[in-house]
Amino acid sequence: MKIIKRSGSEVPFDIDKIVNAIKAANNEVPQNERLTDEQVALAAHSVEWLCGRSGHTVSVEEIQDMVEDQIMAQGRYTVARKYIIYRYVQSLKRHSNTTDDKILSLIECNNEEAKQENSNKNPTVNSVQRDYMAGEVSKDITMRLLLPPEVVRAHNEGIIHFHDSDYFAQHMHNCDLVNLEDMLQNGTVISGTMIERPHSFSTACNIATQIIAQVASCQYGGQSISLTHLAPFVDVSRQKIRRQVLQEINQLGLEANADRVAEVVEGRLRDEIRRGVQTIQYQVVTLMTTNGQAPFVTVFMYLNEARSEAEKHDLAMIVEETLRQRYEGVKNEAGVWITPAFPKLIYVLEEDNVREDSPYFYLTQMAAKCTAKRMVPDYISEKKMREMKLSKGETEGNGDCYTCMGCRSFLTPDRSGNGYDNVANAGNYEPGKPKYYGRFNQGVVTISLPDVALSSHGDKAKFWEIFDERLELCRKALMCRHNRLKGTLSDAAPILWQYGALARLEKGEPIDKLLYGGYSTISLGYAGLYECVKYMTGHSHTEAEGTPFAMEVMQHMNDKCAEWKAETNIDFSLYGTPLESTTYKFAKALQRRFGVIPGITDKGYITNSYHVHVTEQIDAFDKLKFESAFQRLSPGGAISYVEVPNMQDNLKAVIRVMQYIYDNIMYAELNTKSDYCQVCGFDGEIQIVEDDGKLVWECPHCGNRDQEKLNVARRTCGYIGTQFWNQGRTQEIKDRVLHL
Repeated sequence: MKIIKRSGSEVPFDIDKIVNAIKAANNEVPQNERLTDEQVALAAHSVEWLCGRSGHTVSVEEIQDMVEDQIMAQGRYTVARKYIIYRYVQSLKRHSNTTDDKILSLIECNNEEAKQENSNKNPTVNSVQRDYMAGEVSKDITMRLLLPPEVVRAHNEGIIHFHDSDYFAQHMHNCDLVNLEDMLQNGTVISGTMIERPHSFSTACNIATQIIAQVASCQYGGQSISLTHLAPFVDVSRQKIRRQVLQEINQLGLEANADRVAEVVEGRLRDEIRRGVQTIQYQVVTLMTTNGQAPFVTVFMYLNEARSEAEKHDLAMIVEETLRQRYEGVKNEAGVWITPAFPKLIYVLEEDNVREDSPYFYLTQMAAKCTAKRMVPDYISEKKMREMKLSKGETEGNGDCYTCMGCRSFLTPDRSGNGYDNVANAGNYEPGKPKYYGRFNQGVVTISLPDVALSSHGDKAKFWEIFDERLELCRKALMCRHNRLKGTLSDAAPILWQYGALARLEKGEPIDKLLYGGYSTISLGYAGLYECVKYMTGHSHTEAEGTPFAMEVMQHMNDKCAEWKAETNIDFSLYGTPLESTTYKFAKALQRRFGVIPGITDKGYITNSYHVHVTEQIDAFDKLKFESAFQRLSPGGAISYVEVPNMQDNLKAVIRVMQYIYDNIMYAELNTKSDYCQVCGFDGEIQIVEDDGKLVWECPHCGNRDQEKLNVARRTCGYIGTQFWNQGRTQEIKDRVLHL
């Protein structure tokens, strides 16, 4: 059994240290008030037992809380008081160098929490360590100087989570939709160099990857681009190639045959599309931003976004090549084709591609094949989204279809009615057209719903009272995020604010006008709806007895967002938080505050957002139908998934699920398995096994447990992770049941 020290490093549990600590406190009180040796041993072994059944790797602080409880349980309050005083004095001594210890443990690669905090970062790499080191300093400044004490306390206790505090000291925002069209059509500036409109598709792809890298280095969340913005450059290349072919024919003194010329041109054009898409695929995978990881980028594939049938045809060729290359994968260091984490792909299901008789159904077949092998693309239903996302003046069924910002964060519909009157000075502004590209999210704060429920002890009147208190705390924390961005000058990130990614403001101009009126959003996140409802009603939120309360909780949060929006003119929006490391943090906090409660706090994780619990047996179609109602109540961001076995030999079933998504839910994905063992060449599902109280990944064929020689890809929170996960998330992955 392991424990986590204050520095974050992981060490074996040592009962002798507990015994010695109790004896040290024991020796400071009169003889008649001391614990006997038997009582000391009992207390120590009780702590050992509690650690073993905690459901997670416990921290030193948790062990010390347990020691206090065990001493007091035996009525030795004087000893307990001495032990508490000892802890307090030691805490004061440590206060000045906690950040130093954490940074040193990062450099030496023995901080287990940091190692598993982000499943797409390799903590042994210098650039990642540099980012983490800067992050520790930022967290320290944020918690000591920049946030109100009540917000810091709530964050530390796991009542709320103030996301990305490691970037809060800087004036940075979360995620966005890059206005790639404006940058490509009207030019941009990268690192002081003017980049003009490209004269070929392959050049446009190359510029797009440079923009992606620059944007990723100026923010801390995900970004999305649309392939539609690259589609016009297909015809630019077509005309350029045609001129070259005709020139070659003339130089050879041959007669030009129109059909043959067209055939040669299209052949060369396809080759250029292949090279351009390959540039995006390989550069995104191999690029490393200033925070030591590949850009968190999503590529949007939406045929109806094209402006003409000719452009839609060209866009379809790009989509086809993107799917083909993603299906193939990328080679790892051993030369084996594996599943890359990025870019994330989103494929829009629409009337032109969703039925067998649709003209672009062949693309949907390719998407199904790619999903079965590589877990992407994910799917947005144009039909359902146009029912739900209504800009000013639009009616249900005639709304907007657009991509999320990164993995799941959605902008609110354009409530201006005029594209925000081009407040961002975009070069591609169209009066009256709803605006999405160029908009962004200011940040996220998440509330732990199970903590609200457990704090109420099941009293519903008390629940709503505590709920409102916690929501007000979230509002205060979110306003800290908003106010941190206020006054930020465009010079802080020229690629974003001056050169078109989000705006074309003047140098020295504040970004404040982009923070109001709905141009940008700010997100109230929530987690653990299942556990909250289960505790308060005794039933899962999927059951008739639990669903009404779940809907009431969701509506209450939406009502609060609407109330705050009306008061501030800031678009607060409810967001189904994609917990990765935080799911473990919240679970540990609940166990620490309320103990182990069967079915509520007995796991090393809590459920993401509104999701059906991972252990609950439910049919894929029933799950998607049930969760669709909660997506409507999570306008700031939501994604649903179904867990499936290897579907590569059953693509008809994959397509059936995709067609069901189109008719029933806005945004969903299929979780398949895509693993490889470099030791024995096993190509299947790498398993999770328990070893000395810790979950580890193991090849079922050869028993290899070396993470450096295992390629494992799992979807954890919208994105695919490939650098392994903390113990809580690993347990959640292990517990998942199949839905199909």
